[in-house]
Amino acid sequence: MRSHLLTSFKVLLVLTFVLGIIYPVSMTLFAQSFFSKKANGSLVEINGQIVGSTLLAQKFVSQRYFWSRPSASDYGAVPSGASNLGSTSKVLKQAIIERKSKGQVPDLLFSSASGLDPHISFDAALSQVPRIVESRQLNESDKKRIIQLIRQSEEPRDFGIFGEKRINVLLLNIEIDKIFSS
Repeated sequence: MRSHLLTSFKVLLVLTFVLGIIYPVSMTLFAQSFFSKKANGSLVEINGQIVGSTLLAQKFVSQRYFWSRPSASDYGAVPSGASNLGSTSKVLKQAIIERKSKGQVPDLLFSSASGLDPHISFDAALSQVPRIVESRQLNESDKKRIIQLIRQSEEPRDFGIFGEKRINVLLLNIEIDKIFSS
């Protein structure tokens, strides 16, 4: 009995050391060495001030900006997650009806699983152009520039095969402000 306890204790110490110290330190060093920007949150700075992360959606409410997909957690990173509302939910149905009444395309009707997806589709971005053009009081030439910017902002599928092409809302809004700062 005593030898089993001693063996168990030794195994506990070895696993604690390997899995509690060596593994986390080696993964941290690996991430910092090869993926430093992502490991540090992919933060975006403008004039030395952090304005967001390319990994997390932000709440844009101004008519002048592209909007992210809806978020069940109101874009909070700590309480992130889906709403868990099912297809028979009256609350979900009402939310979708409200979003449809605002002319949202299907991509913008539903929140992502985490509620923090920073990307939208090309169609979702394109559907928002008239609102942005009107709110910024832009002309037809400017509208074409915005559409071209959306095309240039489109990110490819991961490894060329996974997921869909997408547009990062934060980066697109930053570019819009650079061009149309008034």
